[in-house]
Amino acid sequence: MSDARARSAALLWGFDPDGVTLAARRENAVYRVTDPRGQFALRLHRPGYRSEAELRSELQWMAALAAGGMAVPRPIPLPDGGLTAEVDGKLVDVLTWLPGQMLGAGGAIEGVADRPALAHRLGRVLAQLHDLSDAWTPPPGFTRPAWDRAGLLGDDPLWGRFWEHPDLGDAERALFETARNRAASDLAAQERDLDYGLIHADAITENIMRDGEALYLIDFDDGGWGFRDFELATFLMRQLDAPDYADIRAALVEGYSIRRRVDDRTLDLFLLLRALTYPGWIIPRLAEPGGAERSARAIATALPLAERYLNGGTP
Repeated sequence: MSDARARSAALLWGFDPDGVTLAARRENAVYRVTDPRGQFALRLHRPGYRSEAELRSELQWMAALAAGGMAVPRPIPLPDGGLTAEVDGKLVDVLTWLPGQMLGAGGAIEGVADRPALAHRLGRVLAQLHDLSDAWTPPPGFTRPAWDRAGLLGDDPLWGRFWEHPDLGDAERALFETARNRAASDLAAQERDLDYGLIHADAITENIMRDGEALYLIDFDDGGWGFRDFELATFLMRQLDAPDYADIRAALVEGYSIRRRVDDRTLDLFLLLRALTYPGWIIPRLAEPGGAERSARAIATALPLAERYLNGGTP
C-alpha cells in the first residue's frame, strides 16, 4: 500500500506511482519503488526532525561515501538536479535500494551462526566509514547534528533531557543526574584525545543489512559529528545481555582496530552515554504505539549502567 503523498512524490522523480509500496514505518516512512531502472527507497521524513539543509547534507555525505567505494544507499536526484522535495509538508528524498535483509529487530542478530565474525566485519565497515568521512571535505552549508559533550550531556541534549523522564522516581532521577554530571566531567577530561568526526550514530541491527558475507549501513538520519567510540557503543549496547557479549565486543573492536586502538574504559563510558540517550528519545514518543514498552526497556537498560558507572564498575 502507499499513501497519496508517496504517490505524488514518486511522480516528481518520474516513477510510476503504482510501483510504490510501503516497506517500513519508523521515524520516517520508507517506500519501495519498483521501476524499470531498478529498485529505489522513497523516504517521507518525520516533520520537524530534520531541516532541509540537514537532509541535503546527509545526502551529500552518503554520495561521497558511495563515490569512495562504500556500499551505502546513494541519493537519486530529481530531474532538475535537486536532492529533496517537499510534498504536503513532508520532506522527501529517493535512494538506491540495497540488496539483502535486515540483520535483526530489537538488537537481535538473526540467522547468524558466527556472531563474533559478523561483529568483526562490522568493525571493518565502521572503520571504512570513518576513514572515508575524514578524507572528504564537506561542501559549504553542510550541517548535521553534533553528538558532542553538549549533544549528549548538556542542558538540551540532542535526544532530550533523559533525567526528566516522567516515569522516573526521585531516586532514579537523582541517579541519572549524578551520572550525567560525573560523565560530563570525565568526558571533558578526555575529549581532546578522542577520535571525533562524522559518524553514522545509529548502527543498530535494524540499520544493518546483510547480503551473504557483505554488510551495509542504511538510515543515516541521525548521522553527524561525534565521537567514534560512541559509534561502536551504539551497536554494543543492544548486545549487553547476549551470552556471547564479550566475544562480540572483542571482535568488533578488533575489526575496527585496523583504524586505531580502542580504549576499554572509554568504550565503557560511551556505552553509558548511549544508554542514557534512549530515555530522552522516548519522552516525546510515549503516546505512540509501543511507546510505553520502549520506555520501560530504555530505563531498565540505563539505570544499572549508571549505577555501575558511579560505583566504579563496567558494563
